[in-house]
Amino acid sequence: MLNRKELDPAASASAAFGERLRRLREARGWTQDELARQTGYSGTHVSAVETDRKPPTLRFAQRADKVLGTGETLEQLCRSVRGGALLEGFPEYVGCEGRATEIRLFEIGIIPGLLQTPAYAEALADGEVQRGAITVEQAQERVHTVAKRQATLVRPVSPLVLAVLDESCIRRPIGDPAAWDDQLARLLDFAELPNTVLQVAPYSMGARRPFNLPLYVLTMPDRSLMSYAESAQRGQLERETTFVLPILTAYHQLQGESMPQAASVAMINQMRKGTL
Repeated sequence: MLNRKELDPAASASAAFGERLRRLREARGWTQDELARQTGYSGTHVSAVETDRKPPTLRFAQRADKVLGTGETLEQLCRSVRGGALLEGFPEYVGCEGRATEIRLFEIGIIPGLLQTPAYAEALADGEVQRGAITVEQAQERVHTVAKRQATLVRPVSPLVLAVLDESCIRRPIGDPAAWDDQLARLLDFAELPNTVLQVAPYSMGARRPFNLPLYVLTMPDRSLMSYAESAQRGQLERETTFVLPILTAYHQLQGESMPQAASVAMINQMRKGTL
């Protein structure tokens, strides 16, 4: 192809969208004009979006998802382009999470989205609004995303979910007392599921804790691995096995140092009773 513009998906959310759209289109064996006919847009429009000369609209992303059979992958990416409250890289991760057979997660400070109650998610988002960090619309987007992530886990064959929570997650009450108690109860319910493991990484672990940022590791249906990590500014999705395997090893070390599930459940019960 002459004059093909290669995009760096890490450069911006719109570049990530264009690069992702191009890969999905080419996987179908379609030209830009063929995708344009399927979506009701012009080939010039598709080209402009793919080369980051024009930001995608939500309507275009939804149509492209429909004809490409990609669920809501492009819609989620589009929402991040349009200034949503989701970190760059996170919408693409969510699409992968919904197909994963195994999900390993580590969180610091807050209950992870997959385990949040609606009231907890809303309290977190409302706090961001009150601080002026996000708009009301962006808060609604965050809560909506939490609900959608949890819904994707309800499948004929549920994924294995291994969750390690830093002790700070269960010591930081969010919402009113009733909402916080419901959230702790949700953790206990999660621990009872046949496809889950819940562990607490205690403060006493100290420097032995291998991670200082939230982390997720996915095993996909073809047994390939990917990881996702967040900083305050962005999320990074890593698919290269040589980089993911050391993270997986460190995660296993984290599990070995953390409290067993029975002890973790006992700690959460003590928190609910106010005896810890």
